[in-house]
Amino acid sequence: MGTFFSEPGWLCLTVTAVLGGTILCKLKTSPGQVGRKVVCLAGLWGGACLISLSLFWGLVLFSLSYFVMYTYFSGQELLPVDQKAVLITGCDSGFGHGLAKYLDELGFTVFAGVLDEQGSGAEELRRTCSKHLSVLQLNITNTQEIQEAYSKVKEMVQNKGLWAVINNAGVLGLPTDGELIPMTEYKRCMAVNFFGAVEVTKAFLPLLRKSKGRLVNISSMAGGVPMQKMAAYGSSKAALIMFSSILRQELSKWGVKVSVIQPGGFKTIHGVSQSWTRLSNFPFPSLHWQSSAWDSMLPWRGLGLMKTCTDPDISPVLLDVRHAISAQSPFAFYAPGKLSYPWLCFASFSPTGIFDYLSRKIYSYGKKMPRVLSTSNWENEAM
Repeated sequence: MGTFFSEPGWLCLTVTAVLGGTILCKLKTSPGQVGRKVVCLAGLWGGACLISLSLFWGLVLFSLSYFVMYTYFSGQELLPVDQKAVLITGCDSGFGHGLAKYLDELGFTVFAGVLDEQGSGAEELRRTCSKHLSVLQLNITNTQEIQEAYSKVKEMVQNKGLWAVINNAGVLGLPTDGELIPMTEYKRCMAVNFFGAVEVTKAFLPLLRKSKGRLVNISSMAGGVPMQKMAAYGSSKAALIMFSSILRQELSKWGVKVSVIQPGGFKTIHGVSQSWTRLSNFPFPSLHWQSSAWDSMLPWRGLGLMKTCTDPDISPVLLDVRHAISAQSPFAFYAPGKLSYPWLCFASFSPTGIFDYLSRKIYSYGKKMPRVLSTSNWENEAM
């Protein structure tokens, strides 16, 4: 303690503060969450060095850590927009709709892929955005529409090339017990959230290689954190993360950079309300089965859980996507949203028993078994 409060100790803290301030200034154009994470990690490391090591070696290691981070983050300045062309899927609503407007305002040439080019979301984009935004009919589960969109984009960008592809389109599926989720819902989630993104990526990669551009895949925190009621959705998003990680390595030789966005809870998609509608009209094999599925979804009813765990402000996602397509050295992973990054770390490094216990406490769905699973004829009802 005497060494810590000595004159050299205060000098060490002063140097630390100056270096920390320098990094904070350097991070001003980076995503806010990234800056906070780096400063927290650096503070923890530096504090450990100061307390456990001698003053000299503590100062040396702490200064070295800040130097390394400063050098690394010096590549985080944003490149000029210069009307770079980007393709975004799923722009009818949610993240995609917000991204299309945001990137258009920044000066990008935006190709907004929509499921329904005559829908309200597409009409709003045409009405509110600049002439640099083009709405494309793009159902990512339809191979013909993907090829038609590729031809249109290639013709419009010509020698300028396509700078970025943002695979955003996705569906939530039915948030209920994994055993109760019909196989059609598992296949639907995989078709949209994974296979659709893969097919779009494969189609547009020649244009990305030409521009040495960016591939950004919007996954989810649920792709890295096991969450009850989300078996179909989480599995499809986990597959997308692994696909992105492999492409990140394979495409590096072409100069194409790949990033994954893993948002936490945001009030963007109409997934839950749509799930209630789908559940109401879904052809379950029996009323008993349907009743059990409704019971399993009760925590979501009225969006009560969503109101607690979600954020209406999607700007953290928009900022992270902008960084991923504009920074000189984008990050491989982004985790915008409330507690998204801590949850991903906790799920990866904590003992399974501790994680499961806390998960049950936080997302307390109760121990009541769905009625259909308690019946003797369950095997006969299973789809």
